[in-house]
Amino acid sequence: MGNYLNVGNAGFAAAVKGIYVDKTDMISFINSTLGTKDKLTCVSRPRRFGKSFAAQMLCAYYDKSCDSHELFEGLAISGDPVFNKYLNKYNVIYLDITLFISRAANIKDVVQNINDTVMAEVTEAFGNVQRGEDLAETLVCVAKAIGEKFIMIIDEWDALFREAKDDVVLQKEYIDLLRSLFKSSWTDDIFEAVYMTGILPIKKYGNQSAVSDFQEYTMLTPKKLAKYVGFTEMEVKGLCRQYNMSFEEMKRWYDGYSFSRLKSVYSPNSVMQAIKSEEFGSYWTRTETYESLKVYIDLDMDGLKEAIIQMLGGEKVKIMTGSFQNDMTNIKSKDDVLTLMVHLGYLAYDSKESEVFIPNEEVREEFVLAVTKGKHAELAKLIHNSDRLLEQTLNMNERAVEKAIEEAHKVVSSPLSYNKEDSLRSTIRFAYITYLDEFIVIDEFPSGTGYADMVFMPKQGSTKPVIVFELKWNKNSESAIEQIKNRDYPHAFKNYGGDIYLVGISYNENTKKHTCKIEKHTKQRDVLS
Repeated sequence: MGNYLNVGNAGFAAAVKGIYVDKTDMISFINSTLGTKDKLTCVSRPRRFGKSFAAQMLCAYYDKSCDSHELFEGLAISGDPVFNKYLNKYNVIYLDITLFISRAANIKDVVQNINDTVMAEVTEAFGNVQRGEDLAETLVCVAKAIGEKFIMIIDEWDALFREAKDDVVLQKEYIDLLRSLFKSSWTDDIFEAVYMTGILPIKKYGNQSAVSDFQEYTMLTPKKLAKYVGFTEMEVKGLCRQYNMSFEEMKRWYDGYSFSRLKSVYSPNSVMQAIKSEEFGSYWTRTETYESLKVYIDLDMDGLKEAIIQMLGGEKVKIMTGSFQNDMTNIKSKDDVLTLMVHLGYLAYDSKESEVFIPNEEVREEFVLAVTKGKHAELAKLIHNSDRLLEQTLNMNERAVEKAIEEAHKVVSSPLSYNKEDSLRSTIRFAYITYLDEFIVIDEFPSGTGYADMVFMPKQGSTKPVIVFELKWNKNSESAIEQIKNRDYPHAFKNYGGDIYLVGISYNENTKKHTCKIEKHTKQRDVLS
């Protein structure tokens, strides 16, 4: 076994000894591409989404220097009719680009180091084969001499673009290396299959991909590989049963990524960490996440602040993803920022509606932290004020609620949207942002003989009350409360055992003032019995 050629199965062996979710049926997909024009596969995922585990699994399966039959016995792939046909039958080249970067004395040497060290190991392993001028020529000479093609696996292929994002000379050198391997007349002679992982899709130059022959599977379009992005709901339910964890809490904290083929995808590393520690919380790398999010949130892009506010309030934001150049430097618009956040795992993407949103409580906590520490001081103040707003509402301190809503409306709404009714709805969501994790917020809730504008319904296990909001424009808050009563909106909660608060909020576009009326709903005993 070598450092780069036929590295063995130790990585996968360690993985299956711990808490393990069987994703080995992905091997069947790669087997279907062997030797075809679709043999070049690039899978991009955020950090913590199991990219390296998948790469190690493929090494263990294909590497001819080891015997992995016992490792895979009983796993999904072992039931595939061609399981034994390809098991441990190939020379596998495994490249971890982050390792090359960490070992280089100077990052400018990384590409040359990849070329030289891999070429040296391959020629040593097949000593009677002519060495070429570079890695690609050496590999084609070896493949023809031994009559066998290679499988190449590259983990974190885009790390160099991220670590040397301003060094265009080094980037071009790297792209030239990839093109010599995967976009040349030698490619079909060298490789039976190639599997690359990264965070970003393959970089675009203009409208063209740098290495265009790869089949790409991304956070925007994972296609048939969607179920391998993270953990599925069925897999998480199984883990929760096995380790006696609350599925409802697991879903609240780590679910939310959604694709056309699969509606519930969980952050796998976070699920695993929660099980190991027997505690729910944020398992993102706090310093790295905070710094990254803060940089993007603070970018001076038209409409970005408003989009962040909407999403923090639990709403979705329309997005156009086509202009993104698949790197971290050519960020020219709000849509580029939001698209990058999808690839980094900070946002989820609804491909059907072309909308992005904050997927779960874990990510929302990171957003709140980044906003409170960022350059938008007015947003940070509102988040701090939100800590007191629910208490003021339940104490029926109408003047304090009016003041808080008014301050939020000024910050949340742009001048163009300030006098629009939807802006008041967004204002309410953001004003109560600290507590949104304890409520399900429902717009236009059917109840009684009409629809309540907004309802804050406590999540299971929460001790908070139901809050029914009625919003008025150029009217008064008393009329909002009367509408709630006349149309019997509280009727929908007749079997709810907790308190119900009725809140009327009115905005006058001439005076720019808000008024508030709050009442605690009294339930008749015989209705609830």
